Amino acid sequence: MDLGLISVRYARALFKAGAEVKLEDKVYQEMQTLSKSYIKVPELRFTIDNPMLPKTTKEQLLLTASGDKPCALTKTFIKLVLKEDRESMMQFIANSYITLYRRQKKLIRAKLLTATTVSSATEQKLRKLVESQTNGTVEFETETNPSIIGGFILEYDTYRLDMSVKSKLTTILSQLK
Repeated sequence: MDLGLISVRYARALFKAGAEVKLEDKVYQEMQTLSKSYIKVPELRFTIDNPMLPKTTKEQLLLTASGDKPCALTKTFIKLVLKEDRESMMQFIANSYITLYRRQKKLIRAKLLTATTVSSATEQKLRKLVESQTNGTVEFETETNPSIIGGFILEYDTYRLDMSVKSKLTTILSQLK
C-alpha cells in the first residue's frame, strides 16, 4: 500500500477521534511537536525504524517527542500505530494530521522574516492584513535574520512579498551586469 495513503488514513482517524472528544487542538499541538522533533533530531527516525528496539522503548521515545504531557488520545494512538507495525510512518502521519487540521480549521500559515525584532503591534497589523486577504485564521510565525539587512519578507499560502534590502540590492546588482 502507498505510504501517503496509509498516513492520511491514520491522520483522518486520529482527527475524527480527536474531534469527537474535543481534543483535536491538543493533538494538533502534539503532532506539530512530534514533527519538529523528527526535523531537529534526525536520529529519531532511524531509532524508531530499528527493528531490534523494543516497542515499549519506541513508545516512550514517540511520547517524549510529542511534548511534555501528551493527552490520552495521543498515547492510545501511538500504541495503536506500534501494534500495527506502522511506526516507520509516524512522521508522515503527524504531517498528514497537521495538513488535515489546517484544512479543516481554515488555518493559514504565515511567516514574517525581518532583519530585527518587530513590535507586537506591527506583527498584529500584518496578521490582520493576511487574515483579510485569506478569509481564514492565521498561524503567524516571526523570525529574524540579519542577512536581509532591512525590510521584511512575508510569506503565506503561495504568496511571497519580498521587501528586503538584500533583494533590492541583488536586483540592482543584476541590472548593472
